[in-house]
Amino acid sequence: MLVSLGGVDYFYLNAITLGVVCIAFLVSFLLPMPKKSMFFKGEKAVGSQSQDEGSFKNNRQRDSEMNQNGESMDEEKMAHDGSAGWCSRESVTTAGHLLWKSFKESYSSRHLVYWSLWWALATAGYMQIFNYIQLKWDHIEPSATSSIYNGGVEAVSSVVGAAAAFSVSLIRVTWAMWGELALGLFSAVCSGAVYLMAFTSSIWACYAAYVIFKSCYMFLITITTFQIASNLTMECYALTFGINTFMALLLQTIITVIVVDEAALGLDIVTQFIIYGSYYAAISVLFLVRGTYTACVHRRSLDRTEPMR
Repeated sequence: MLVSLGGVDYFYLNAITLGVVCIAFLVSFLLPMPKKSMFFKGEKAVGSQSQDEGSFKNNRQRDSEMNQNGESMDEEKMAHDGSAGWCSRESVTTAGHLLWKSFKESYSSRHLVYWSLWWALATAGYMQIFNYIQLKWDHIEPSATSSIYNGGVEAVSSVVGAAAAFSVSLIRVTWAMWGELALGLFSAVCSGAVYLMAFTSSIWACYAAYVIFKSCYMFLITITTFQIASNLTMECYALTFGINTFMALLLQTIITVIVVDEAALGLDIVTQFIIYGSYYAAISVLFLVRGTYTACVHRRSLDRTEPMR
């Protein structure tokens, strides 16, 4: 909006962005250090865990309950132990063991794997479009020769996307049954919106398509986050979401290197968006097939459990 409505130069916009990031970096040093770690423990904690690995799951459930009640006894213990033992060899070994067990626990469910797969695939596509939509808008209406409202459209799309995300709480749907089918249907809408952005010569049609695309993504990512979190213990949240985000960033990097980089294909912006639309179309087909299968399985299981009349 500073550029569209205030006429601020891009150099000053970049300077403002850099300044805000630097301030956030400095503020992080003022935040208090954690008194305990989920995976890295002190020497005493490492010794006790190595003696009784069989009680790992029970200890995590107990810790979860104690965290909810605000009555955890480990905080005081870690305050006395200090952080000296966190980087010891035993602590690192135990942390790796716990991370591996948490990883296997998180991705042991096929249902959760499919939701995580959509998270990684769709987020990679979303970040790619978010990063290059300005070039597409400038291709349709060059900012040097016409009035543009790119900043305003970004603000409107964020508001509409937030409303779409909030609407999830008002929809009474069994997402375990219909969620994957919804991923396929709305991914098809995303694909159509991206194709419209690729082929239209109207800046307003491109703006509208971007708002639709972003709103659908925000709607679906909210459902996905809820479905993943509902199948995890609290200790696995950060690990699972971190892995999903990492896979999305890795996939986005691969797409950028292949499609955008001059050393590879180096395609023009219109062709790039055609590929992104096809990318979302492939996601849509995958989850329409999977969602149809899941819905049929759930429907059959419900029919079998209904009492005979």
